[in-house]
Amino acid sequence: MAIKVFNGGRQLADPSIFTAAGMELVQVAVGATTKKEDYIDLLRDADGALIGTLPLTDAEVLEACPKLKIVSRQGVGVDSIDLEASTRLGILACNTPGVNTSEVADHAMAQLLALTRLIREFDSAVKAGRWSTQTQAVRDLAPGLKRIAGSTVGIVGFGAIGRAFATRIRGFGPFRVIAYDPYVAQTSADLYGVELVELDELLRVSDFVTIHAPSTSETKHMFSSDAFKSMKESAILINCARGPLVDPAALHVALTDGQIFAAALDVTEVEPIDAEDPLLGLDNLIITPHVAAGSAVSSSEGVRKQAENVLRVLSGEAPHGLANPEVIKVIALMRGSNPGRWENIPDFSTALAL
Repeated sequence: MAIKVFNGGRQLADPSIFTAAGMELVQVAVGATTKKEDYIDLLRDADGALIGTLPLTDAEVLEACPKLKIVSRQGVGVDSIDLEASTRLGILACNTPGVNTSEVADHAMAQLLALTRLIREFDSAVKAGRWSTQTQAVRDLAPGLKRIAGSTVGIVGFGAIGRAFATRIRGFGPFRVIAYDPYVAQTSADLYGVELVELDELLRVSDFVTIHAPSTSETKHMFSSDAFKSMKESAILINCARGPLVDPAALHVALTDGQIFAAALDVTEVEPIDAEDPLLGLDNLIITPHVAAGSAVSSSEGVRKQAENVLRVLSGEAPHGLANPEVIKVIALMRGSNPGRWENIPDFSTALAL
């Protein structure tokens, strides 16, 4: 049984855990320039695959891999896996929810504090010697400082990371914490002292907005020019979720025309962002290179659980996370008639709590 692992810049898996299970592990570094045809060649004979944001496992790739049973990603996002195609073909799209919840919530909080307390500006002024030589110029920055206490904080997407952010922001004393998530009940939000509202209300009344929603066709460019026009001119936007949720052209206009006060991104629509992108020239925008999920702990735990997803499924056990639970019915039908890719693989469905 060949399990081929693709590395898009993340730590490679430990081969010994696969060898101990009687499986062959083939590790290949995949870069942004790798062609789709190469993805297919690498995956064609694999029973399982460990991937990151690359390789892009779309319908064309999945359909060309008759033995593939599971595609496993680190973290909660599965936007590099075609969920409709994987479900239709009887392929599990697995993730590792919870491994980086704390890190992403911390990063969003750090970006918000950097913008509200002008950390970059004051640090640059002091290191340039202006505290002693241009004291008044340094003091003139102070009116831009913002207080979180007494404000309204809006959270777009109230899953695990949105909830973790809510617990963190509470310690800063906001007057109101609200959230938009059409898939969450108010009774769940009540546990965090959060009021669920419609998106237009959240944008209109929030002083600070943080995004923690998945990237789907439904959420693409949900932060458009119309969205920015409805926000407060004093508002700050944080995006540590996925780049496509924010229209970069609309964000540039919003920040240059004063539709909002500032923003911070850990993700961009195209990654890495082009060196000539006009967003990079804005002083009221912080951009970090998609590192919010990172820490030594989340990295090691994520690599382990990502690999365990494949090991578990191919051994008849439940994975840590399953992004397309509808696939269980498809696989059951396949096992009852023509098992295809699932022939001789133990049934794991009874181990799932769906």
